[in-house]
Order: sequence, then C-alpha cells, then structure tokens
Amino acid sequence: MRRAGDATPRLRLAAELGAWALIWGAVLAGLGCKSEPPRRPEAAMETVRFAVVDPGHYHAALILKDMYPQVAPQVAVYAPLGPELADFVNRVSLFNARPENPTRWELDIHAGGGFFERMLQERPGNVAVFAGKNRQKIERIVRCIGAGYHVLADKPWIIASADLPMLEQALNAAESKGLVAYDVMTERYEITSILQRELVNTPEVFGELLKGSAEAPAITARSVHHLMKTVSGLPLRRPTWFFNIEESGEGIADVGTHVVDLVQWTAYPSERLDYRKDVQLLSARRWTTPLSREQFRQVTGEPDFPQHLSKWVHGDRFDYYCNTAVHYALRGTHVSLEILWNWEAPAGAGDMYEATFRGSRASIEIRQGKEENYRPELYVRPARPELREEVFAALKKSVDGLARQWPGLEVVLQGQRAKISIPEKYREGHEEHFARVTAAFLGYLKNPKTLPAWEKDNMLLKYYICTRGVELARGS
Repeated sequence: MRRAGDATPRLRLAAELGAWALIWGAVLAGLGCKSEPPRRPEAAMETVRFAVVDPGHYHAALILKDMYPQVAPQVAVYAPLGPELADFVNRVSLFNARPENPTRWELDIHAGGGFFERMLQERPGNVAVFAGKNRQKIERIVRCIGAGYHVLADKPWIIASADLPMLEQALNAAESKGLVAYDVMTERYEITSILQRELVNTPEVFGELLKGSAEAPAITARSVHHLMKTVSGLPLRRPTWFFNIEESGEGIADVGTHVVDLVQWTAYPSERLDYRKDVQLLSARRWTTPLSREQFRQVTGEPDFPQHLSKWVHGDRFDYYCNTAVHYALRGTHVSLEILWNWEAPAGAGDMYEATFRGSRASIEIRQGKEENYRPELYVRPARPELREEVFAALKKSVDGLARQWPGLEVVLQGQRAKISIPEKYREGHEEHFARVTAAFLGYLKNPKTLPAWEKDNMLLKYYICTRGVELARGS
C-alpha cells in the first residue's frame, strides 16, 4: 500500500488500483473496510473531508482534479459496484500520476448495495459530493443536509417540477442549520461570460436591458454539447442511464441549467428573483438526436440498446430526446434559449456557448463559430450607427478599468463592432472551472453566512424554468 504522496489513490485493505482488473480485484477483496474510525460531520470542522456519493458522472472526478489546502487528502467514496466507479477511480489515479502538479488523493471506497445508508450511518466526512444519476439526487441531498453535511452537488439537482418543494426544503434546511448547499455552476468562471456580465452592467456601454418581443428577444443563448468527446485525455464512455431522460433529464433540464443560470446571473446580478411571480414560460419544443446501434455501442461500450431505453428505440435507431428550445419572459424581458446535443464536434471544435444581451446602447455578444476558430470571443455592437463613437469611447474606458483586474485586456475595433482581446492566460477550459467552483464553495464553508441570499432565489428560479420548460415542450 502506497503512502499519501504516491501516484495511485490508496484503497484501504485492498490492492493498489492501476488497471481495470486490479480495480475489480480490489473491490472484491473488500474495499468498504476502513482502518480508522468514522468522523462525524460538523458545520465548523477545521478540516474539510469529502464523501463522494455514487460518482456516476465524470464531473465527480473533475472536482478532484486539483488539491485544496483545507481539504483532507482522504476521500470516502460510497457507490454501487460497477464500471462507473472504476472509471472514477481510474481518472483520479491519472490525476495522482501526472508529472506536473500531481494530486495525492487517498480513496476509501465502500462499494455494494446499501451504500448510501452506510454513508449516512458511518459519517466519514462533512461535505457530501454528488455527480451522478439525477432522479434520486434531491432526496439524498435532503437527507445529507438533515444529517449535518454541507453539499457540493453537480447539476441538475432536480429534473421534474414536482420536486421543487423538496429543493426549497433542502435550501431552507441548509440555511437554518448553518450549512452550505452549493450548485456546481462552472460556466460562471468562463472569462468571456465574466466580461459579458461586467459590460452588460455598465450603463455607459450597454444602456438599459431591452424588453424585446417574441420575434426579437432581448436575450438569446445557444448551447451545443457533443456525445462523443475526450475528457482529461481519456475517451468519454457514457453509462446507458445517461440516455434515459427519466433518469438524467432532457435538454434544458440538464446542461441547460448552466444557460438559464447565466441569463439571470448576467442580467440581474445580486437581485432577489421570485420564480412564483417574476417569470412567465411562453413556449417550448423538443426534438431528438437519433443514434444508430453502432453509435450507441461506440459511446457506451454496450452491444445493444438496453431494455430501460426500449420506449425510445425504433428498429436500429434510438431517439434521444436531448434538444430543447424555450421562450420565456423574465420580469417582462423576452428570453430565447436553445440547448442542443450533437453526435460529435467538427474538427478543431468542442462544446459551444453563444449568447447575446441587447441593451438600449449596445448588444454584448459571445460568439464561438468558425470565424472565432471555435473558441469563445466577446463583441460589442452599438445599437445604432450614430452611437458608435460614444459606445466605443465608453467601452475603452470600461475595459481600461477591467484591465486592472485582468491585465492585457484590449479593445479592437472591427467596423461596426468591437472585439475584446483576451490574453491567453485567462482562457481556462471547462475542466479547470471545477476547481474554481470548489474554491468558491470552500470559501463559503468558512463562514456560511457569506453565501449570498440571492443564490437560493437563483436556484429555485433556474430549476423552475428548466423543469417546467421540459414539461411545456412535452405537451406542445
């Protein structure tokens, strides 16, 4: 058994795990045993200890891509025995073994039936980490908060509007207990989204947010993800439950949570929004991305469509309901969103996010197409030609101010629009954003009262729009 600083995560009372066969051998040898007494979670523990619950999504591993000074290297993992657990362990092993800035996680794995009840009974840490199946997630979150755990959970927390009361119960309980329950919203840490938010809230540049209309919304956003991709140097193998929309959610209910979050985070920063009165869902539609049997085999490793997907299988084709378009009004401002899943990205491209916020003086746009070499760029486009000089002068002044925080930012004029030139050092990838979210969460953990009150309102509004949007699309 290796010491804490060695490359492979330590699995107590088991052989080291360096390959799949060794993983299964270790699990069968009794990974669930521990060599130290369990620790009880306390709201003000000096050392943070993670307890990872059923890491069925690769995002669970990305939370452990970096070490954090206040987090103990010993991580308890409670999960069913299966390939998703093996994938999680393999990814963490690679983080420990990388030549530059290796991590030094030690995994205490508890595999098998009744894993969640064991986790609550044994209480191995004070922070419960969730990134996996979504249907039961909110029930487990509620129980963890009731047991005194802080919660760091990947999206989505709920996939049906019927679970909104349970979400509100979880957030209220965390608040009353002095605990932090935090949603992993990684896209807030993309530099183009950060700067877009700054400029939208600079009246001299943006003016006032327009109301727009159904034909010309004031806010539009489009997110495109891909089923086949590589993560941390490994081809992504998706579990079959990922394609079951009754388990993982569809379209806007899952990855669309990021897009909805960015809308209100950008347009209404620090404002208390009420999902009961501030939003009106106007229309929605859904459609499929069809997968052949061979494509399904490539992305899952399974030779055939499983029985739990049979209702969406038609001959040799699986109809994956993963695309959603929704139109709603937020405090009277028209918002139009489109969430798409394609099979695979074009050469040189990856997942994509584009967004436009229209103000009375200018539009602030993120574009990520072929012209941008498929990486996000930020543009400012004056609302009318006669505003060009005023808007660009105000933009130059604003960017000069922002450059005090992000040195090297510049304005590049391109005819009737201006591009914000962003130095390469600020362009972090999606995987790096997980460390940013986790660091923010750990900051709130030091003093839970510093968690802004609007975050709870934001979550409730976000999940109302996402779940009701899917339900509206299904009925259209």
